[in-house]
Amino acid sequence: MFIKRKIYGEMKKLLEYDEIIVLTGMRRVGKTTLLQQLFSEVDSDNKVFLDMENQIDQLIFEESDYNRILDNLATRGIKKSEKIYLFIDEIQLASQIISPLKYLYDHYKIKFVTTGSSSFYLKNLFSESLSGRKFTKELFPLDFEEFLWFKGVDVPFKNEFSKKEKQRNRILYERLKPYYDEYLRFGGFPQVVLSETDEKKKLYLNDIFNSYFEKDVKSLSDFKNIRAFRDLLLLLIKRTGSKLDVSKLASLLGLSRPTVYSYLSFLEQTYFVFFMNSFSGSIDREIGRSKKVYICDTGIINLFSNIDEGNLFENAVFNNLRFHGKLNYFQNRSGLEIDFILPEKKIALEVKTKAIPQYVQRLQRLSNSLSLNEYYVISKEFSDEEKVILSVNL
Repeated sequence: MFIKRKIYGEMKKLLEYDEIIVLTGMRRVGKTTLLQQLFSEVDSDNKVFLDMENQIDQLIFEESDYNRILDNLATRGIKKSEKIYLFIDEIQLASQIISPLKYLYDHYKIKFVTTGSSSFYLKNLFSESLSGRKFTKELFPLDFEEFLWFKGVDVPFKNEFSKKEKQRNRILYERLKPYYDEYLRFGGFPQVVLSETDEKKKLYLNDIFNSYFEKDVKSLSDFKNIRAFRDLLLLLIKRTGSKLDVSKLASLLGLSRPTVYSYLSFLEQTYFVFFMNSFSGSIDREIGRSKKVYICDTGIINLFSNIDEGNLFENAVFNNLRFHGKLNYFQNRSGLEIDFILPEKKIALEVKTKAIPQYVQRLQRLSNSLSLNEYYVISKEFSDEEKVILSVNL
């Protein structure tokens, strides 16, 4: 049974446009499942689904005369006299496909819908050659609302933070708390969420991590010291929610700073880690300050590290907040911090295992000093305090 993701409606709408759709994201987040569902709903018989892991499907595009690709597709029942819907899964595995794809887009009435597992590779693949011809969408592990959908729990979440605050309810909290605890422990990869036992969940998480190393790190990078890359990744997991100190990481690993930076760039562009800049009125100052590091999924974190409960919770909050827009953190000269700021909405958000009045008051003072319009403490435990949003409502 197909369970809809939040991005589904956007993808369905984009089918109405001529541009190529590129759906990218980390492996095993559900891109192929979403692509198959969209394919099944296209109201046309002139469509074909191709998987670039299949060498036979790759052969379709290996023609020096790109017009002959249409003849190859005719063997799959495609008529060039009608609009064609061409769905291509794992497009990063066919590096030669971009030139013929561009030619076919420019010369025939074809709607392309594609998936690819790494922005690191796809950004090079789809650089200037498809400029103005594509829409790119990203798919991530499930947020908590989607997690509940996969569990068969239908709870309407509010979009505005002011309404999330008013959604607090002790009975609803107690109902959702066991689900949130599971979400924190095992994360939001769909296959993991749908697994029935803890043992299977751990096995799938191990497989996801190993697949990332085998199919992304080893095949897409030219890193000579894979062990050092792995060790850096494990150090980052232990530093979830902390500021990045590249010099210290380089010293610990016996690597040069440029090498560490190249590793970090790869990790970010393959969706394994995310970096958050500090909040500043100046873009130059924002870029210059230390970044905070977060990991793609709390299940992956727990697989390799027993980090502090507060940092794990903060990472889960980050993974849910990033859908609301750009995120920054703030720290003043005396060391007082705001965990997350949504600068475009002027909202400050502080993450605490349990909200108490002092946390709310301190956040109010800091928010006022930065001219932010709204502020809320996000609490894992239930709280009746004003200006508190419960994690189960986020």
